[in-house]
Amino acid sequence: MPPVSVKRPRAATRRTPVAAMPRPNVPQVAEPPRVGFVSLGCPKALVDAERIVTQLRAEGYVIAPSYHDSDLVVVNTCGFIDDAVRESLDAIGEALAENGKVVVTGCLGAKAGADGGNLVAQVHPSVLAVTGPHALEEVMGHVHAHLPRPHDPFLDLVPEGGVKLTPRHYAYLKISEGCNHRCSFCIIPSMRGDLVSRPIGEVVREARALLKSGVKELLVISQDTSAYGVDIKYRTDFVDGRPVRTRMTELCRELGLAAREHDAWVRLHYVYPYPHVDEVLPLMAEGLVLPYLDVPFQHAHPEVLKRMKRPASGERNLERIQGWRKVVPKLTVRSTFIAGFPGETESQFDELLAFLKEAELDRVGCFAYSPVEGAAANELDGALPDEVREDRRKRFMQVQQRISRRRLKRKVGTVQRVLVDAAGPEGAIARSAADAPEIDGVVHVAPHPSLKVGAFVEVAIDGSDAHDLSGTVVDTGAGAPRGARGVRRA
Repeated sequence: MPPVSVKRPRAATRRTPVAAMPRPNVPQVAEPPRVGFVSLGCPKALVDAERIVTQLRAEGYVIAPSYHDSDLVVVNTCGFIDDAVRESLDAIGEALAENGKVVVTGCLGAKAGADGGNLVAQVHPSVLAVTGPHALEEVMGHVHAHLPRPHDPFLDLVPEGGVKLTPRHYAYLKISEGCNHRCSFCIIPSMRGDLVSRPIGEVVREARALLKSGVKELLVISQDTSAYGVDIKYRTDFVDGRPVRTRMTELCRELGLAAREHDAWVRLHYVYPYPHVDEVLPLMAEGLVLPYLDVPFQHAHPEVLKRMKRPASGERNLERIQGWRKVVPKLTVRSTFIAGFPGETESQFDELLAFLKEAELDRVGCFAYSPVEGAAANELDGALPDEVREDRRKRFMQVQQRISRRRLKRKVGTVQRVLVDAAGPEGAIARSAADAPEIDGVVHVAPHPSLKVGAFVEVAIDGSDAHDLSGTVVDTGAGAPRGARGVRRA
């Protein structure tokens, strides 16, 4: 796995040594040190990686494209489940073998080993340093200690929106760190800590910088987006000199207004179904925020939810979903579930399938329960055999596949506004308002001159399957509506 393994930012161009130029009294500029970067894990880890890469670039370091070209390698890890732990440890080992100078950061860096010491240091004692997640200053301190930045009398420029590891036309916007919940299957709070919300003024300034740099879709992320501002009691901050509460509804409105100025989308992820989420639905109806909610329900049976220690487990989620769709008929609801949780009976699983059939969620992912070292769920009675867990996951996804196929077929004959992710002579891969990057489906678009990466186009949908749509570009004329309007009927 070479450095910058997520989305490779361009390495800075090497400067010609000033000493080679026939100009006296010009200070020499040393060859900039080169840092390789490997980032694993979820979008929240990706944002941490972006901030570290941005700071490295701001300080004059070059982001190298390979281990061989690197003076030092930073590995940003994931430690949520056992497979992610193994992948991260393998990536660290590869970086050590190929380069030898490695600084480790991220969630795995906060994980303890069998004897209570640091797991990474136990497995790979030759790493230069280990930090936990969201540790920008610590990471930079270790980089400075092992790869000092040379003095550069000239100004090192960084894009206003920072260095992004995503494609240029969309970016993740992290609004908080940590989580106040203690779900029995999750160890994220032990690695990332309790909820810490960013001031709303700071978040909006970052969003505007991203939009100004050409970003066409802001993906709002956190561990619990609905809880934004709870930790600071919705403290008032300032946006353009205006007092604004640090709260989910106010944030969505501010981001939506900023995005509207740049003809961009705002998409919400990791939204727990608290009652105040209803306040965001009118903003979706207005077109300020995409009609899309990523709600991690995890299960439907109250006893299983209780064992999971899920927040808002008493919510009547079917009624909530139906209520949301009355306000925003074009709403897309995506969710994740766990099948085969300890103690889950066949009848409880059947109730989960019944919920799925009645809720008719648009996008769904399901995981067979997997024990995570350090999680409270490991102590629960009723652990199910691997084959039972996997069988329930497959049955769940078979039901969802039929639902997805049916719901997507309804879109055939409609016109969808899509954002182009990739384009070439054979057509384009695009996404509608119902599709988040990398986790949802796509829209396959037939060749057309207007298909450019990062552009919005109107597409007449003429085909569908269980996951994706297909269609052709339609000309909408000079007076066609613009903005984050989601699905539009032909």
